[in-house]
Amino acid sequence: MSNIQMVKEVNAKDKGHIHDMLYQFNLKHFPEDLRGRYEEINIFLKGDDGAVLGGILGEICWNWLEIHTLILEEEMRKHGFGTKLLVAIEQVAKEKECNFIKVDTLSFQALDFYQKNGYEVYGTLDGVGRDFQHYYLKKDL
Repeated sequence: MSNIQMVKEVNAKDKGHIHDMLYQFNLKHFPEDLRGRYEEINIFLKGDDGAVLGGILGEICWNWLEIHTLILEEEMRKHGFGTKLLVAIEQVAKEKECNFIKVDTLSFQALDFYQKNGYEVYGTLDGVGRDFQHYYLKKDL
């Protein structure tokens, strides 16, 4: 073990290997009926020309769905498209028999939006970027 190195780099293959290592470790601890429940869920809002105007990106992990990103082009906001995307991914989570959805947002982003849609804060970090809060939210299905 004398030739061990730490290497800082962007490397998709090695990153995938680390994710796989964690997945294999976790498999040993989760009930058999929840094993193998990893699935990306991506829903896009597109214009007539095929241009992406927004979307919601998430993944199912065991018995929950985690939203990683929800964003709309500026001109698409305030027209209900964000709620439609959220409802669509919630429907997928229900069909896939998830028990809850979790998401995080910063205080200048979408806290009110998520709360208006039934999400509850379960954790907060202060001092993010010095002046902001980082909120962690959950919605039981």
